[in-house]
Amino acid sequence: MAKITFDNRNNQFYLSLKTAVDQYFETKRIKKTGDWRLYIKTITLIGAAIAIYSSLMFFSISTLPALLLCGLLGYIFACIGFSVMHDANHGSYSTKPWLNDAMGLTANALGASSFFWKQKHNIIHHTYTNVDGIDDDIAKSPIIRQCESQKWVPAHKIQHLYLLPIYALSSIFWLFFMDFTKYFTRKIYTTEAWKLNTKNHVIFWGTKILYFTFYMIIPAMVWGFGPWLLGFMVLHAVMGVTLSLVFQLAHVVENTEFETVALDETKHIESAWAEHEVRTSSNFAMGNPVISWFVGGLNFQIEHHLFPRVSHVHYPAISKIVMEKCKEFNLPYNKYDTMFGAVASHFRVMKTLGQKPVAIKRQQAQAA
Repeated sequence: MAKITFDNRNNQFYLSLKTAVDQYFETKRIKKTGDWRLYIKTITLIGAAIAIYSSLMFFSISTLPALLLCGLLGYIFACIGFSVMHDANHGSYSTKPWLNDAMGLTANALGASSFFWKQKHNIIHHTYTNVDGIDDDIAKSPIIRQCESQKWVPAHKIQHLYLLPIYALSSIFWLFFMDFTKYFTRKIYTTEAWKLNTKNHVIFWGTKILYFTFYMIIPAMVWGFGPWLLGFMVLHAVMGVTLSLVFQLAHVVENTEFETVALDETKHIESAWAEHEVRTSSNFAMGNPVISWFVGGLNFQIEHHLFPRVSHVHYPAISKIVMEKCKEFNLPYNKYDTMFGAVASHFRVMKTLGQKPVAIKRQQAQAA
């Protein structure tokens, strides 16, 4: 696999920032992990998911309301992923490891695998953010082109038009293909995956079977195959679009930077890791507490990448410290004031990347 190194000799930014953030928690006498706000959110979201699922299974509901409930369930699932699963698998949900592990299995309840997610997200994405050739979140694809270093194909000309349908299918692809590909190839994109022990194998297959049972077999028996399939697709369409858009707004927008590395290449990045994270991440709608609640603080992506072991409930507070330190060390603090602004930026980026590279260079030369 490719190897990336950072110049961490000049790490004054992160050392100064970490000291200031640590001092904030010590002064406030609070833990860096989740608190009552996260636990109430967990009960609310999981309770809502159980109530909606039970209503669909045990009550006779006409077609349109049932489909609306399926869509709402998909949205709630995405929010559970943002708020509960994400913190838990980063170890920031609780100070108790067993509780983090237990709540981390909500990934499996949503159809994924916490075992592979921890490697793909915590290690690969958080270490090599926006590095084409390693970061699985921007993996090379003939369907969408997410950075300039990726190969262009004619279909990319209209990728900004078919992005939403692709995003709508993303969780289906994740459920039926991505985890199984990682399991059988033992690779996550270009990186070797951890070796599974007996417990990992049992959890992987046991939770897959449970998911297929509760979300495919039982509903198909209750509703009939056709109505179940329609409801299942609506659920995943809403879930896929919600997950994809929120994650894309964090890194694939106009104000973030990218790196590239070829297979088996060794590359040295002339900045410390923390500075790389700042330059490759972007925030949005920081002043909107409703959006922050539903997306699990992922609109504070810079804070999350710098402090992944800090629960998202603390990001609004420590963002002020991060902004001050970025200004002090002359680093960019990428952000969009609204979610709409970030979405618009993402689609502009994807439209630009859909042009043939020669045309992009011609436009850049004219602008210069």
